[in-house]
Amino acid sequence: MPLYMDRHELPDGVTSEHVASMHQADLKVQHLYGCRGMTYWCDEKRRTAFCLIEAPNEEAIQEMHDHAHGDLPHSIIKVNENIVESFLGRIEDPVNVDDEIFASINEDTYRVIMVVEISNYFDRVEAEQYTIFTQKFHNSTSKTIKQFNGSIVRKDNNSYLVSFESVSDAVRCALKIQYKFKYVTPKQDSFNRRLNIGLSIGTPVNGNATIFEDGISLATRMCEILKYPFVISAEVNAMFENENRNAVIDKTLVKALTPAEEKFLTHLMDHTELKWKSPSLNVQTFSKDLGYSKSQLYRKLMKLTGKSPNHFIREFRLHKALDLLHRQEGNISEIAYETGFNSPTYFSKCFLDKYGILPSKYLQQHIN
Repeated sequence: MPLYMDRHELPDGVTSEHVASMHQADLKVQHLYGCRGMTYWCDEKRRTAFCLIEAPNEEAIQEMHDHAHGDLPHSIIKVNENIVESFLGRIEDPVNVDDEIFASINEDTYRVIMVVEISNYFDRVEAEQYTIFTQKFHNSTSKTIKQFNGSIVRKDNNSYLVSFESVSDAVRCALKIQYKFKYVTPKQDSFNRRLNIGLSIGTPVNGNATIFEDGISLATRMCEILKYPFVISAEVNAMFENENRNAVIDKTLVKALTPAEEKFLTHLMDHTELKWKSPSLNVQTFSKDLGYSKSQLYRKLMKLTGKSPNHFIREFRLHKALDLLHRQEGNISEIAYETGFNSPTYFSKCFLDKYGILPSKYLQQHIN
């Protein structure tokens, strides 16, 4: 049976004891709707609660809640139990030392989301086997994550997705990964190796399609789009300073986004992901749609990404084209037009300039 997580916004005055009573009320009627309430999380500080429920569909969850107590969820998503446990540490109600269910649950439900990526985009797409370098890197990084109480949600040859309960643990873990990276990187290959880390705050269900999507999306964008090797969100920065009595993070090692920069990055990427296929997308329409003059957009992009608007758009399209080529979803001409290039010839030139290989040669050498 599918597994779902829902989100409830808690009105003022509603406590964890109230939520515990509603959870018990759900359990009493769940059989009528073919549901099984596995557990819940209540975060009084952030005024939210999340239920984890096995159910035949979303409608059954709505009907069960309506019957039990009338508090309908604001959103429901389908989840994977292993992913939920990786992020939140459990998929059942906690028990105390006497093996009795706690009367109520009041705990932080936010998590610090870390995205770690090594190598450039081409190598990340291509990497299918561990090299000596990646073996050393993974051994070092896995030990460091464990040392700082991180939970690895997902990893592959060139990236990690990690969850932390503590902002301080997450920041210190990232700094140690960054410090140790140079010692596992071969000197003769150091110019080819890069490490990017992004840290953000996420909540389990926030109106998106997947669990912790808001935090994962922001951390990934900071990691892949911005020019800095280690970037943290404004909220991570504020929480770190609060946890550490206003200790200031070393800005020579870490780029802490301001709320305005974070808002710009989100607006930029949301719009780019919506419009990148259009052949009519150019600097003029791009800046106008984003609400900036061409000079304003140029300054903002150069500051955060080190790329001009033209360069940024072209590189975004090339990354999409590389993905399509790798998955063999069309020939070169089809992919060129699909990704917004006006001609296959110009596409091939841009591809060669970016990746050092022609698309035709890439297909010959890299695709079985």
